[in-house]
Amino acid sequence: MAEELIDESVEKSLIQGIIDEIIGSPLNLILVGIITFLIYKIFKKRQPTEAAPAEPELPKLKKDFTVQELKAFDGNQEDGRVLVAVNGNVYDVTKGKRFYGPGGPYAAFGGKDASRGLATFSVTANEDIEYDDLSDLSPAEMESVKEWEMQFKEKYDFVGRLLRPGEQPSSYSEDEEDDQNSSDKSGGEEKLITESKEKPEE
Repeated sequence: MAEELIDESVEKSLIQGIIDEIIGSPLNLILVGIITFLIYKIFKKRQPTEAAPAEPELPKLKKDFTVQELKAFDGNQEDGRVLVAVNGNVYDVTKGKRFYGPGGPYAAFGGKDASRGLATFSVTANEDIEYDDLSDLSPAEMESVKEWEMQFKEKYDFVGRLLRPGEQPSSYSEDEEDDQNSSDKSGGEEKLITESKEKPEE
C-alpha cells in the first residue's frame, strides 16, 4: 500500500515536472502547438472527404464548326460544354473542364483554336476571326501541334472539323463516326504538312 502511494506520488511529480517544463519555456509552448496542429492535419486528411458531384453526362456531339460557332462552347453556356480545336479538328474537352473551362489554367483555349498557342507554348487565345491555317509555323512548331493533337485524340472525344471560310460541313452518321474520325484527322494532318512544305522560305 505504501509502495503504491509512493509510485503514484512519483508519477504525479514526474507529470507535474513535464508540464512545468513545457509551460516554463515559450519555445516549448510553440513546439507543442506545432505538433498538435500537425497531428490534427494528419487525422483530418485520413477522414473520407465528400466526392465532388459528377458532371452530368452530355450527349455526344458530331458536328463541324466554323471559328465563330466554336466560340459559343467555352464552358460559360448553360450545359457547360467545352470544345477546343487542334490542328483543324475539334475535341470535346468537357471532362477536362477544370483545365479548359472558366477559371482553368488553359481557359483561354476554351471555344477556340488552340493550335498556335500550343505550338508556341503561349497560353493565350487565338482571337483571329478567320481560320488560322498555321502555314507560317516552323516545322518544329508544327511537330509540337501534332504531338498535342495526339494527346487530345487519346484523351478526348472527336467532335468534327474546324471549317475554313466557305467550306461546307460534313454530315455525320453514327455508322460513319469512327471512319470519319480517323480519315478527317489524317487528312487534316497531311494537308497542313503539305501547306507548310509549299510555303516559300523568306
